[in-house]
Amino acid sequence: MNTPVLRRLAYVLLALLGLSAAPLHAQREKLPMEDLEFVEKKWPDAKRTYTGLRYLILKPGDAKGPMPEKGMEVTVLYKGMLLDGTVFDESPDAEHPLKMRIGRGNLIEGWEEALQKMHKGEKWLLIVPPEMGYGARGKLPTIKRDATLVFEMELIGFMK
Repeated sequence: MNTPVLRRLAYVLLALLGLSAAPLHAQREKLPMEDLEFVEKKWPDAKRTYTGLRYLILKPGDAKGPMPEKGMEVTVLYKGMLLDGTVFDESPDAEHPLKMRIGRGNLIEGWEEALQKMHKGEKWLLIVPPEMGYGARGKLPTIKRDATLVFEMELIGFMK
């Protein structure tokens, strides 16, 4: 093949790769831009998983102990909030924690993922992107469509 043709082809390919890099980064970021700016200012130390879920460990637990798996019943205390701090749901009190099973499709994706990464006794602050929460449907009238959600969640225990 002709060297100038190969060179031009290489330039075209490099240009295409350069143009596609920004959209790929945007695809990996799950938070809407205005929410992302707020979250990065308010919780700059939040860790981010490959799915876009962000979290802070507020209280450490048994770091060497096991973590819940799909099919297990977990017991949690939680408070769900919108980004502006409005509380939309919470467990009644420490005497009445919420019990549920992981992997049955009853929980939002953000909870499913987080609970399988937590150790007993840990308390996390979760920042759940819309698509890992209630997405485009929301949970009207309390949770608007495409809302980023914040949860304080403490894993009290779990069992099969």
